[in-house]
Amino acid sequence: MHLAYPAVLSALLFATGLYGVLARRNAILVLMSVELMLNAVNLNLVAFDVWLSKTARDTLHSGQALTLFTIAIAAAEIGIGLAIVLAVHRNRGTADIDRLRDTAEPGNDDPDDDSDDDSDGSGSTRSEPAEKAEATA
Repeated sequence: MHLAYPAVLSALLFATGLYGVLARRNAILVLMSVELMLNAVNLNLVAFDVWLSKTARDTLHSGQALTLFTIAIAAAEIGIGLAIVLAVHRNRGTADIDRLRDTAEPGNDDPDDDSDDDSDGSGSTRSEPAEKAEATA
């Protein structure tokens, strides 16, 4: 088999996964698209390992070893990612990525906005009880 066939299939799988990551709004579908991209990389690793093993007699099969490592990392990633998505779905009631942006603390929209704190110019803020204690002392 020529190297071009698995390479083209891998490129198509990776492009499909990339489209899924960029276009989907459901967190579970994004995780599935990431898995599709990792499988495209695994296909490439095995295809190039087979292609390179034809030229050398003593090979280490490093492509296949890297594929096993990638599968182990992908299993851990999907386990942790799915647990996070399920926990967020329980708390928020949705797995929509656009709605998950509301998880930030309320009132902390712009971190560069210093208009609502009592700053003395030194970068530190003082609370009202500390100011009253200084005024009475």
